[in-house]
Amino acid sequence: MKHKVTVVGAGNVGATVAQRIVEKELADVALIDILEGVPQGKSLDMMESAPIEKFDAKMTGGNSYEISAGSDVVVITAGIPRKPGMSRDDLVATNEGIVSDVVKKVLPGSPNAILVVVSNPLDAMCEVARRVSRLPRERVFGMAGVLDSARMRWFIAEALQVSVENTHAFVLGGHGDTMVPLPRFSTVAGIPLPQLLSKEKIEAIVKRTRDGGAEIVNLLKTSAWYAPASAVVEMVDAVLRDKKKILPCAAYLQGEYGMRDVYLGVPVKLGSGGVEQIVEIALTPEETVALEKSADAVRELFRILKV
Repeated sequence: MKHKVTVVGAGNVGATVAQRIVEKELADVALIDILEGVPQGKSLDMMESAPIEKFDAKMTGGNSYEISAGSDVVVITAGIPRKPGMSRDDLVATNEGIVSDVVKKVLPGSPNAILVVVSNPLDAMCEVARRVSRLPRERVFGMAGVLDSARMRWFIAEALQVSVENTHAFVLGGHGDTMVPLPRFSTVAGIPLPQLLSKEKIEAIVKRTRDGGAEIVNLLKTSAWYAPASAVVEMVDAVLRDKKKILPCAAYLQGEYGMRDVYLGVPVKLGSGGVEQIVEIALTPEETVALEKSADAVRELFRILKV
């Protein structure tokens, strides 16, 4: 059965997500944006590359949600990007309205879709999508930990001069300044990171991981898009192909890790049903405190939501 994915937002992240999905032939893609001509033009340009890149998946661009009908997965990237000096909190007021509008327009034509939220601030926008859609928590989750872990994996590979394929990293918590990288669960070819790097070097990697988004914003003067897009596509792939893959995602907790009524980055099993299981691991007292601090920061954003 051929799958269909809608990507809402034809900016850098959304367009790159759409590109990678069709190039991997995971699904046909509907690319939607409010800017007239932009999703149409990017889709046409993409399809004109198909004979060279050798893929037969189709991308269709439009300003109307009619083209999204029958989607298995909806990826929400719409919203204003973070600018230099702007915190994720600053984005709440504007992006809350945008994400709410997207959910209201996309679900009537795709009532069985799984929603993957990418818009920032991520954890708060997941909550907006959940409240507006009224879908079960399994079908509304966010891209966070896959990106944060990928950044940490690259920093580890760079520090040790090893293949990125040998690295595994573990990041919990909110997507932002309070994320909780866990070096003791991070490995290189199965070897725990603390056995390979000094405490000082590990702390530097943890800090750079936590500041990863801001580092790129300061360089590009806008948000990252290549790594975020790759992270989204890995999640979409796990859902469409029912891979039961353990990935760190922003999931709505209902008692797990001692938390309730909050979106937080945790390891989950992703399959055709969305978040099919939340994997709980034993944390040290220090890690638990850090995770609770992260949850408190997310709840602060929840308190200013208007939906």
